[in-house]
Amino acid sequence: QALLVESGGGLVQPGGSLRLSCRAVARTMSSYAMGWFLQAPGKEREFVAGISWSGRDTYYADSVKGRFTISRDNAKNTVYLQMDNLEPGDTAVYYCTMYYSGNLPGDVSSWGQGQQVTVSS
Repeated sequence: QALLVESGGGLVQPGGSLRLSCRAVARTMSSYAMGWFLQAPGKEREFVAGISWSGRDTYYADSVKGRFTISRDNAKNTVYLQMDNLEPGDTAVYYCTMYYSGNLPGDVSSWGQGQQVTVSS
């Protein structure tokens, strides 16, 4: 188990950018894969991006490829989601995750509290 604390959500216009951060405060994250999921109103939570323990392997949902970038700084115990060229369809609550293993695919061990991202004119 880990406590994952997210920040960086907010309101942005279409075409704008946001950067979400997720810091693991209860344990080190350096040995574990990390990721991001989103949940739009009335829909199932779905995968957005993942990153292996070393940061060398990354994975993205087709809908965000070329627009979002996941990265991590193990020294800071933090994972990031850089969100560029945002679209109204990106509006959702974004949840940081920690996995049991060092790479994807795998089971999720912890969830962050969620960050609301709203893309609107």
